[in-house]
Amino acid sequence: MASSTSSRASSGHAADGSPERPAAPSGSYDIGIDLGTANTLVYARGKGVVLNEPSVVAVNVTGEVIAVGSDAKRTIGRTPSGITAMRPLREGVIADFAAAEQMLRALLKKALPSRRFARPRVVICVPSGITGVERRAVIDSARSAGAREVHLIEEPMAAAIGAGLPVDEPVGCMVVDIGGGTTEVAVVSMGGLVTAQSVRIAGDALDAAIAAHVKKKHALAIGERTAEDIKMAIGSAARVPGPRAAPDSSADAGISDDAASEAPSDASSGAVSGAASGSDEDGAPQRRTSFTVRGRDHISGLPRIQEITEEEIREALTEPVDAIIRAVHHTLDACPPELSGDIIERGIALTGGGALLRGLDLRLHQEMGVPVTVADQPLDCVVNGTAKCVDEFASLHGMLTGAKGRPRRTVRL
Repeated sequence: MASSTSSRASSGHAADGSPERPAAPSGSYDIGIDLGTANTLVYARGKGVVLNEPSVVAVNVTGEVIAVGSDAKRTIGRTPSGITAMRPLREGVIADFAAAEQMLRALLKKALPSRRFARPRVVICVPSGITGVERRAVIDSARSAGAREVHLIEEPMAAAIGAGLPVDEPVGCMVVDIGGGTTEVAVVSMGGLVTAQSVRIAGDALDAAIAAHVKKKHALAIGERTAEDIKMAIGSAARVPGPRAAPDSSADAGISDDAASEAPSDASSGAVSGAASGSDEDGAPQRRTSFTVRGRDHISGLPRIQEITEEEIREALTEPVDAIIRAVHHTLDACPPELSGDIIERGIALTGGGALLRGLDLRLHQEMGVPVTVADQPLDCVVNGTAKCVDEFASLHGMLTGAKGRPRRTVRL
């Protein structure tokens, strides 16, 4: 990829024939933003990833921002009547324009604390399937938050760049980016998206499926944070052979420090505890087969403890996982034959937080019949791809989308 990038830069023109833009000066404060439904990551030129915060904002009745990011996420389900904790993005797009603008403004202030009056050039990741209105909302929010220039890049393209795939070469590379609100499936070749599909089923849908299952089967109400903790602890898409930890429903160790410290007081939204993973006699890590959940009984309205097994969570996740598999199948079906051969050889790369779901790569391999690998640091692939676009803007700006919502570079096969 480096060789093709350098040759294009030396020619003085982009692939579409337009003159290359000059590289930004070393002192500029250009940043890249992975604007995700669950988390927002901010990359600053020359400084690396300077911010990784949940995409949550807490506001009062007057619209004043009380907290942003991690501080706001801790207030979800625990706010008084005068304060609202919300996610400005739903299913990968801006659902609340005012809240998104305030969140971006606060995050930019955190990212550039010593440059109060700096107006950076911003590259923002967006889902490949968003509409023109949604695209304009992202651009307007960033400009209102202080950006002097806004460029967009489709998430699958950024994920492919961040995963180290040869996106500039005339070969087919398939990437499946499973985020919080959307799953992006795309085939990339010659610096463009050949075919892509965006489905609004991802990590949030997995959490909702778990919460619905616990409510239906056990008559227990749990919150989205608890559902996410269950998914991370015992969630799986397929049965994976390996050592298992013996269930211990009486243990009080939570999946995270926050969940453990908040478990006793979380009767309304649910709290999680479970056995520690431990290890077998050979030192190999073991995984949980069950988890203990604290929530509110739907019938009595009182707090109750319930043990959840790995098998029933896998069953609860069947529907959203099947929807993701169908999106991969439809994308492969629309792929040109020549590129299909490349995918059989190179396989499918999984990125995003959803790629960490246990057994998902095995399930996709069984269904598609092609190699499936999880990218190194899948959570950071999108922001790493965005960072590369920021650092090498002159040579990679052809992969970005302008303010009018039209891609500067297209690929037709």
